[in-house]
Amino acid sequence: MTAPAPTRQAFLVDGLSCASCVGRVERALLAVPGVAEARANFATGRAEVTTDAPVDRAALVRAVEGAGYSVHAATVELEVDAMTCASCTGRVERALTAVPGVTAARVNLATGRATVEGTAAAADLVAAAAAAGYAAREAARDRVPQADDARDAEARAIGRRVLIAGALTLPVALLEMGGHLVPAFHDLIADTVGMRASWLIQFVLTTAVLLGPGRGFYTRGVPALLRAAPDMNSLVALGTLAAWGYSTVALFAPGVLPPGTVGVYYEAAAVIATLILLGRWLEARARGRTSQAIQRLIGLQPRTARVRRDGAVVEVTAAQVAPGDVVELRPGERAPVDGEVVEGASYVDESMITGEPVPVTKAPGDPVTGGTINQTGALAIRATAVGADTMLAQIVRMVEVAQGGKLPIQALVDRVTMWFVPAVMALAATTFGVWLVFGPDPALTFALVNAVAVLIIACPCAMGLATPVSIMVGTGRGAEAGILFRRGEALQLLRDARVVALDKTGTLTEGAPRLTDLHLAEGFDRAQVLARVAAVEARSEHPIARAIVAAARAEGLDLPEAAGFDGVTGMGVIATVDGVAVQVGADRYMASLGHDVAPFAAAAERLGDEGKTPLYAAVGGRLAAILAVADPIKDTTPAAIAALHDLGLTVAMITGDNRRTAEAVARRLGIDAVVAEVLPGGKVEAVRALKAAHGRLAFVGDGINDAPALAEADVGLAVGGGTDVAIEAADVVLMSGSLRGVPDAIALSRATIRNIRQNLFWAFAYNAALLPVAAGVLYPAFGLLLSPILAAGAMALSSVFVLGNALRLRRWSPPSRAGDGPPRPAPSQAVPAE
Repeated sequence: MTAPAPTRQAFLVDGLSCASCVGRVERALLAVPGVAEARANFATGRAEVTTDAPVDRAALVRAVEGAGYSVHAATVELEVDAMTCASCTGRVERALTAVPGVTAARVNLATGRATVEGTAAAADLVAAAAAAGYAAREAARDRVPQADDARDAEARAIGRRVLIAGALTLPVALLEMGGHLVPAFHDLIADTVGMRASWLIQFVLTTAVLLGPGRGFYTRGVPALLRAAPDMNSLVALGTLAAWGYSTVALFAPGVLPPGTVGVYYEAAAVIATLILLGRWLEARARGRTSQAIQRLIGLQPRTARVRRDGAVVEVTAAQVAPGDVVELRPGERAPVDGEVVEGASYVDESMITGEPVPVTKAPGDPVTGGTINQTGALAIRATAVGADTMLAQIVRMVEVAQGGKLPIQALVDRVTMWFVPAVMALAATTFGVWLVFGPDPALTFALVNAVAVLIIACPCAMGLATPVSIMVGTGRGAEAGILFRRGEALQLLRDARVVALDKTGTLTEGAPRLTDLHLAEGFDRAQVLARVAAVEARSEHPIARAIVAAARAEGLDLPEAAGFDGVTGMGVIATVDGVAVQVGADRYMASLGHDVAPFAAAAERLGDEGKTPLYAAVGGRLAAILAVADPIKDTTPAAIAALHDLGLTVAMITGDNRRTAEAVARRLGIDAVVAEVLPGGKVEAVRALKAAHGRLAFVGDGINDAPALAEADVGLAVGGGTDVAIEAADVVLMSGSLRGVPDAIALSRATIRNIRQNLFWAFAYNAALLPVAAGVLYPAFGLLLSPILAAGAMALSSVFVLGNALRLRRWSPPSRAGDGPPRPAPSQAVPAE
């Protein structure tokens, strides 16, 4: 007897801080029966064991925890087959959650994926799904996302089954229903073929439909029924088998049935199966369209690239480009990788990443994102990120994660659908019993028809699809507009926000100080004063100093040499330029030097009211000028704040500026509340205070120094957050860097939640209204019954309706883009002067 082949298991261990930790973990793992070898790596925090006998992963986790360490929780993505309704997702979710080491499991019907968090091995999760009756496999993650044709293949396969089922069902429907609708046709069949022969033909064709195109209802539904875990397939299987079985008894053993009840319902079984297959085909096609946003994003990356190698330019596949390669871009071409411009200058259209229509200038040293379009000039870029590390690949992964998320509103749906199918089966049994006992003759026929109608009319599919398809379409449409939801839950939380808190620097403003004003005293020349002041400030590293130097250089001024530079902390600086003393600083510095700043009092007050920082310059012992340096408000900020107010939101600003400056900015922009003079560590407390005062809060920051506040808020939005910190700290990433993405994200959130509520209303109202009708409650008063065939058509249309309603979100347009014209060159940034 051969020994079992060795197997390996690996996991990350938290808490390894030295070599002795490694030894302790290794000894703990070696003590587990079946472990032949154990290695832990302090640098990577990774432990790997080789086993020569079956070893439960949970035992390894317990061993590590017993040694005083913890196994790092990981996320495993599974692709799950054969899920058809909300009951399926609930069943898979419960099976995965029951696996030891699983802390959370989310299953998405629309994407066919399960996201599992915890320490359980992927193999154990796959086995748990299989035990629940669903084939699963681990989804590939370490790759560049490629267009997935599986959904299209599924739709084509179902389409073929629909054609076959339709061809077989049509003669059955004509033979049986044609006779009911046209009495002459009934007489013709009786006189030529004969009723028994007609029934035999129907039996053969219907059996072919059920065992051929419709066999999936039974291969999935019957095992689920036997496991006491019925799903939508179980309902269809029971309904069609009941109609087929009753008809078969009537055909081959009519004496078993009570007098007056002999009749066949083959057309009901065949048409029901065909209609439900048709509905699933329409559903598969619609579900394919819900993921088109991801496919369009994936399609942005070119398949080939022209790379400089060994003194020549060669064309290679995008997958063959390595970091450090220099890639050439001609006008009109898409960048195949992320990189940095090393040669050339051009405009690049980044609208597919940021949603902004204005092309961005690119020169040596500027970054270029893969998938963006080079417009006018030739560029050479050095690859900095390729394959799965590109920004485009990260965006696709973020969208996929968001699409797999569950909203809080889904909890109600999960609770209902868990009991829905068993409740429908109980209602069908009750319907059968009531009609059999109290129904008119032939009671058995009435009981069968109405019970089958109840089984067929029920549609947990629509309930299960109501939320995830809207999330898929909404998050996909957001990605195309430069709005990335890292978590699906953020969609609902953002919709419920009552106050939006904004960081000032880098969010409301450009994030870089700029010289905005320069007023001269009588007898001084602007160019000479600015050049001398800039010469002094060139010796300083203060941001205000850099802004003055940048302004002088932007005006083409040559800076003279400054000598004897000295600075007084918190006051100002002094140096000698062209043999003349030049002093630059605050009013108190000028006063200490004996300069009277009263002539500039009116200008200083105005500048302070505008939120600008006034400085004074003295040249040759005389007060020469008052300057103002400010961090300019972004062009898009006023309109964005107005849009937030139009949405009925309170807008607050959190800043470290002094209160006078902060309130001046707030007045200019119409901000409702100001929290000023906040130290970097105090933003979290400011967020908590605003939440307590106003309710659910969304915080908007640059995603770098605002990470704690982004995490503390109910929803964190990172503006222009292409950085790792932004991606990790925020729930929503606004790729454009424009504040107008905030009202756009809130508007998208509201549109998506509104769409979900419409879907849920339809799914629940449909069942609430039609299940009693199918059971026959209208018959005593109005003599109305619902045919099982009509029930099957209504059931199929309910899912298609939900999907069609969700697809309307594809037409959503960002409100802030409504007035955008065609792309135009970026505006110049000339320094204002007076």
